[in-house]
Amino acid sequence: MDLDDRSRGTLLSRRDALALLGVAGCAVLSGYRPAERGQTTALPQCVAVPEQTEGPYFVDEQLHRSDIRTDPTDGSTKPGVPLDLTIAVSRLSAGRCEPLAGAHVDVWHCDHLGIYSDVRDPRFDTVGKKFLRGYQETDAQGRAHFVTIYPGWYEGRTVHIHFKVRSPSTEQRGFEFTSQLYFDDRFSDQVFARPPYAVRGARSTRNMADGIYRGGGRQLSLQPTPQGTGYAATFQVALQGV
Repeated sequence: MDLDDRSRGTLLSRRDALALLGVAGCAVLSGYRPAERGQTTALPQCVAVPEQTEGPYFVDEQLHRSDIRTDPTDGSTKPGVPLDLTIAVSRLSAGRCEPLAGAHVDVWHCDHLGIYSDVRDPRFDTVGKKFLRGYQETDAQGRAHFVTIYPGWYEGRTVHIHFKVRSPSTEQRGFEFTSQLYFDDRFSDQVFARPPYAVRGARSTRNMADGIYRGGGRQLSLQPTPQGTGYAATFQVALQGV
């Protein structure tokens, strides 16, 4: 595992999160509570989740697109189990999570062989390629939607997707939050039994063997549901103090 791939985030208690707000004015929160009596929809009960390292493979490509499976340099499409990923970004205000429109959300991850695009690594050199990278601006409901594939794996890391949320261009006070999304091990085993993943055999690192995952991965785990030949998943991110 690259040194840059170690977690720099920490899991915060609610008290620590409030203390952080007093110093930094910004924390990232996620979660929901049941609706109170008389309410028709649930209000958010936000609890702190950890920021995690962006790792050595982030490239600010400025590729504004929803379908990140293709490589615009040659028109090829990465094979894999389809995954529709939605990241819903909210601003916590007056006890409510209100959709945050216009936030810049980047997503990037490896392909079915554990390879990232546009980087030079001891395992590969893909400089100039741009597959499985892209960004979306959140819509009026705070949602950024991506069409991608279920990520593969590489030695030293469990299965994961990187994401970064940056402030809307209209915001005078900027912010940035970076973290990673994970999957249940048994769910990944089922996916990796299918082509094109199956040719690689058993993966080397599972969730609890990954030091970055142990820094809050349970709170950053997706729960995909079947959709067509693949899956769909949504992750909620709430920002306080922005």
